[in-house]
Amino acid sequence: MQNFALTWTDLDDVPRSSAVAYDKPSAVRRKQVLEDVGCSDVQGVETEPGQLPEPAV
Repeated sequence: MQNFALTWTDLDDVPRSSAVAYDKPSAVRRKQVLEDVGCSDVQGVETEPGQLPEPAV
């Protein structure tokens, strides 16, 4: 199974990253939710099990 995490910039311009990994369909849904509430730079990142991305600085 492929694992995906998300990185984004929240409404206060604070870089964020997901604390969990998603399967691809779940990552796509979560990405859409973040974009719908106004977050910017939402990116899906393929990860290895046990690894999560750091927020962009």
